[in-house]
Amino acid sequence: MSISNYLEIKLLDAVFNNVTYTAGANIWVSLHTADPTDVDATAAANEVSGGSYARADTAFDAAAAGATANTSLESFTNMPAVTITHVACWDSSTAATNLLWSGALTASKVVNSGDTVEIAAGDLDVTLD
Repeated sequence: MSISNYLEIKLLDAVFNNVTYTAGANIWVSLHTADPTDVDATAAANEVSGGSYARADTAFDAAAAGATANTSLESFTNMPAVTITHVACWDSSTAATNLLWSGALTASKVVNSGDTVEIAAGDLDVTLD
């Protein structure tokens, strides 16, 4: 996964300019049908919609060696018929928020209407590279 321009600026300002950055209380994971792009993203480009789809409130483990991963199974139930190609992390559950990280799946996932999509604990890796 790659860091968004928004978060790059926030972290650089925090480290080099002593500008306070307050992270949100939760991280929300979203599914996408194409790259949401990291350029000043404040809208959920290509985010799945329909069915019972909603962003998942996701916990991550303590970072080590420049990486972290989700700590529990994330389930997206009653999905619409889509092909998922990307996943992203946001600072809120609503569409008009700040993108933090995004990345392509190792393989696209074709989803039928009513299916459940799951991300197993430890399968959502976020790295600084």
